[in-house]
Amino acid sequence: MPEITYDIVEKIGVISTNEKGWSKELNLVSWNGRDPKFDLRDWNETHDKMGKGVTFTRDEMESLRDILNNYK
Repeated sequence: MPEITYDIVEKIGVISTNEKGWSKELNLVSWNGRDPKFDLRDWNETHDKMGKGVTFTRDEMESLRDILNNYK
């Protein structure tokens, strides 16, 4: 299995932190040298371990924002 590389280009915000110190975060992350995407996932305190997550392009993030803004 090939190695996956990542670079957290910008830390946008922490949504929550659990009792073990892992944080659910929204960041801009470049995966394998590609253009950065919005990335939502759990990270340990040193950001060398991560949980499963989901990535969004800018257009997808804007659609998600609009959906959440209209949610009642």
